[in-house]
Amino acid sequence: MKVLIIGSLAGDLGQAARIAIARGARLDHADNADRAMPRLRADAGLDLVLCDLSQDVAAVVRAVARERIAIPVVACGTNDDPDAAVRAIQAGAREFLPLPPDPDLIAAILEAASGETHALIVNDPIMAAAVRRAEQVAKSEASVLIFGESGTGKEILARHIHRRSRRAQKSFVALNCAAIPENLLESELFGHEKGAFSGAMARRIGKFEAAQGGTLLLDEISEMDIRLQAKLLRAVQEREIDRVGGDTPVKIDVRILATTNRDLPAECRQGRFREDLYFRLNVVSLAVPSLRERPGDIAALSEYFGRKYADVNGLPYRPISQAALMRLIAHPWRGNVRELENTIHRAVLLADGREIGLEAVELGPPMSPTTTTATAQPGGIAGLVGRRMDEVERDLIIETVSRTLGNRTHAATILGISIRALRNKLKDYTAQGMPVPPPQSSLAA
Repeated sequence: MKVLIIGSLAGDLGQAARIAIARGARLDHADNADRAMPRLRADAGLDLVLCDLSQDVAAVVRAVARERIAIPVVACGTNDDPDAAVRAIQAGAREFLPLPPDPDLIAAILEAASGETHALIVNDPIMAAAVRRAEQVAKSEASVLIFGESGTGKEILARHIHRRSRRAQKSFVALNCAAIPENLLESELFGHEKGAFSGAMARRIGKFEAAQGGTLLLDEISEMDIRLQAKLLRAVQEREIDRVGGDTPVKIDVRILATTNRDLPAECRQGRFREDLYFRLNVVSLAVPSLRERPGDIAALSEYFGRKYADVNGLPYRPISQAALMRLIAHPWRGNVRELENTIHRAVLLADGREIGLEAVELGPPMSPTTTTATAQPGGIAGLVGRRMDEVERDLIIETVSRTLGNRTHAATILGISIRALRNKLKDYTAQGMPVPPPQSSLAA
C-alpha cells in the first residue's frame, strides 16, 4: 500500500503520515499539488492520495482526471472550516479525513484503498486444498486465473501467491478492471506519452511498468472491454507494451494473475472475451470455493472479524454464542465472506452482554425502500414475504444509488458492501434492462 501525501508534514498531517506508516503503508510526499503531479505520473504503484485542505483539492482532482490517473483522493483537514470539506467532496474527493487523525479511521481508509479486507484464514478442507494448489504454483512464472463468486477472497489468494513467489520482494500491483471507467483503463494499464490525448501534460507510467519484476493482478478481468483485450494479449505474449501515444515498445518482466467471477468460457462463446487471451491467462486455474462450500471456515472467520471490529469500534471482544454460530453456519451466504464480514460487524455493534447472541445476528437484506404499499404490510419483514431475495436486493441497491444522486462510493458505504461489488451488481442490472441511475461523475463511476 503506497500513499502520496500533499501538504506540510509539520502538524496534524505529519501525525496522519506516521499512523499510516505504522499501519504498513509506504509514503511519498509532495509539498503542493504542482509537485504532486510528477510523482503521480512516475509511480503507478501509488494507491491513494491524502491532500491537505490548505492545498487546492479540487485542482488535484481535476488534474488526475485530466491525465487519466485513476486514484482516490482523500481530503484532510480540521473541522474548523466545514464548508471547505464540503467543497472538496463536491469537487470529487473520495472521502474527508478529519484532523487530528483517528488511527482506526486511517486504517479503514487504507484498507478500502488497498482492497485487502482480511487475512487468509483457512480451516475447511476444501479451502485448504485450494490454498495448497496455489502454493504449488506460486514459485513458478505461470499466469494464474483465479475464479469464484464475488466476495470469496480471490484477491487475497492472489496476494498469498505473490508472497510465496520468487517475486515476493518486488511490487505487487493490483488493478480492478471493473472499478475504472473504460476511458481511463488503457492509460492506467499501459501509461501514456506526453500529448497522447488532451490533458496528457507529461509521460505517465502505467501499472505494467509499476509492477516491473513483480506481480500484476488484473482483478475482474472479464469486465475489460474486448478492444482493450487485444492490446493486453500482445503484452502477455510479447512481454512488451506500448504506452498510449508511444511509438517505442517497452520491455516488461511481470507475472500476471487474473481473477473473475464470471464463466469465461461462456463469455468467449458469447464474443465478450477473447479466447486466445483466455488461454494465455489460464495456464493454471484456481477455484476459490464459495462460503457455502466451506462451512468449516465460518467459525474462524467470524472470530477474526469479531475481534477486528471490536477493536476498530473500541468495544470489548465478545465470543459468538453456539446458537448464533449455528445460525451463521446454516445461512446460504450469497455474498460469501464479504457478507459474513458485514454481518459480524453489525453483530459486534448490536451485541449486549458477554457474548454475541442470536438477537445480534441479522441475516438477509433489510426491507426495500421501493416496496409498494401493496406489498409492504404492517410488520416490516412480513411485507417482503412472496418476493424473491434477488428482487429485494436489486430494489434496495438501485434506490440507494438513486438517493445518493448516483454516487457509487456513498451508496456502497450505506449498503455495507464494497464499491467493486456494487459496480458489478449495477452492471448486471443494466444488462437485464433495468434503469440504473447514472454516475455522479466519471470518477464516481
